[in-house]
Amino acid sequence: MTRVLVVEGDPQLLRALKINLQARKFDSQEAATGADALRLAAARTPDVILLDLGLPDMDGIDVIKSIRRWSRVPILVLSARRTSQERVRALDAGADDYVTKPFSMDELLARLRAATRREAMPGAADRSPLVITEDFIIDLAAKKVRRGEHSVRLTPTEWHLLEILVSHPGHLVSQRKLLVEVWGPAYADNATYVRAYMAKLRRKLEANPSHPRYLITEPGMGYRFEP
Repeated sequence: MTRVLVVEGDPQLLRALKINLQARKFDSQEAATGADALRLAAARTPDVILLDLGLPDMDGIDVIKSIRRWSRVPILVLSARRTSQERVRALDAGADDYVTKPFSMDELLARLRAATRREAMPGAADRSPLVITEDFIIDLAAKKVRRGEHSVRLTPTEWHLLEILVSHPGHLVSQRKLLVEVWGPAYADNATYVRAYMAKLRRKLEANPSHPRYLITEPGMGYRFEP
């Protein structure tokens, strides 16, 4: 049974989440404060955490940072904060996904299932260096890409950007993180760079670049690779 730690400052929403999760056979544990969340996360080692940012005793961002010092447990943020800046802060702190309130329970459960599926995948050390899709194959060890019988020529910048995304399959990678890792801290706010290079990658890899299947944009948040 999947263990879910629900951290929510609104008592009514906390109860609703508990009822819905338990009805779907999740093992749910609840916390109403950041302090309780950190204590339970350490004591129960949950499989996934649903985390409200607006907690009464501390900011949810600080909870994420504290947990990330010792755990890679998937963290799904639940928040009424809708600005792209808040989303980027949460993702850069170590959150895996961000769901804005109000949300549908079906969407939340789908994202919860996706997070637990990804966590169950073999770790990076055990994962094959080959990323195989229906349209192309990426050899991470050899730093090569093939579409059918043909090699795909990528620039070093295109490769670096692709490598980061495919190394985190299904995970949202913030635009700022990509800019800092690929171009450096001085380019952290130059969104045009990452947009331009993502467009180039899609033209080289996607069957229909205008409707990408693998290199997905999450508006105002970042990008994800869907294998």
